[in-house]
Amino acid sequence: MGCATSVYASVGKKKRIVQESVVFVLQLRVPVQSDLQRQLKGVAPKTTVERLACLRNQIQLVAEDTGGSAISELRTALEEYLSLLTGIVKKKNDGMEGCVEFKWKILGDGRRAELCFTNIWMEMLTVIHMMAALALTEANSLMIPKACSDSSNSVRVVSSDCRRDAVDLLLKASGYLEFCIREILTRFPPDIKSKLPDDMQESVLQTLSIQALGQGTEIQLGLAVDSQKATLSVKRRLACEQVIYFSQAYQCLSGCEVVSHGCAKKLLRFIYWKFLEAKAAAYYYHGLVTDKGNEPACHVSAVCCFLAAAELLAESKKACFSFCLALPVTRAPPMWGVMKHLSQKIPEVAFRKSQTYGYLLEEEEKAMQCLPELPDFQLSLRPEEFELPEIEAGSSEGNQTHLLSEHLEDYSDNHDDDEDNDELDH
Repeated sequence: MGCATSVYASVGKKKRIVQESVVFVLQLRVPVQSDLQRQLKGVAPKTTVERLACLRNQIQLVAEDTGGSAISELRTALEEYLSLLTGIVKKKNDGMEGCVEFKWKILGDGRRAELCFTNIWMEMLTVIHMMAALALTEANSLMIPKACSDSSNSVRVVSSDCRRDAVDLLLKASGYLEFCIREILTRFPPDIKSKLPDDMQESVLQTLSIQALGQGTEIQLGLAVDSQKATLSVKRRLACEQVIYFSQAYQCLSGCEVVSHGCAKKLLRFIYWKFLEAKAAAYYYHGLVTDKGNEPACHVSAVCCFLAAAELLAESKKACFSFCLALPVTRAPPMWGVMKHLSQKIPEVAFRKSQTYGYLLEEEEKAMQCLPELPDFQLSLRPEEFELPEIEAGSSEGNQTHLLSEHLEDYSDNHDDDEDNDELDH
């Protein structure tokens, strides 16, 4: 999981890439070549079949040649391919169901096809799932800090524009995943649902959608920290919203059977890491707001928040390490944004405030045993609405008579060629 900037590690004589993760990234699936033109002859218009086959092959070749990095080109081809599939679905071309095998495999996996099915809605699910994976991959690449040299030292920075673009991509990915849950998975009977790969299970798709919103909020908090106009109340609200998102995502996935291995296991560890970071930030900013009160109880409550934030911050570093070691192995980027800021501020403020109000803590020993509750806020971010594209012109054209005519013409041409070949042999 993870994409963009990577580091090479020696393993014997081979080199393997240890990927860097800021955003949780799904492994890309790519189409495996299928003989659509033969399998769909007489079922769909000839031009539609040719374009389907051409686009499917293009997606495979571009993805394999570039390792999935040609995101814009892949997205354009996927959208066009999806438009053609939409035309077939809306035409309710039942003759296509079961007559063609759609095959997909994990990018970079030398083994044979991982997925093989004849359900056209399953093909649409896999296409939109790939679009979501590309959006997450692009968001991750934007959030990988870029090396920036100045006169004194070299630092790694992420521009505000990159961060805003990453938020937009996370909302788009969340919208793709929500559409899959709402409009596609509901069409499958239980026996098909049970055979879906882990990262296409409903609980995992729902978790990915929620955590994408949580990461979008995390990036917004980083922008607020960098802004002189953002108040403490705004920062606290964003941190508390982030806690809610990651809490919901964790609860959505933690009770499922799929968390014992693979994608779901790594995703759960990622969410737990981000949940601890978010909670540390929320308690820190809640402590700063509370400390503005004049009553001794306010200061005691604030110190409790700061100490809790320091403990959560330490736990989050362990959770990050656990996430990175879960297969496939990844590495976390250097501290950046809000957590770079808080990793310095939280221990410093917790120590200073506990020293300043030490006498109050001794008097209010009972208060130290009860951690203040974080305020509850209405969540701000929502998935970007996604709908199936407009039907491609010509994708649903052609009645059965026309299709039969095309089929007979192809048969006649092939038959004539065979006769000519026979005459040459004699």
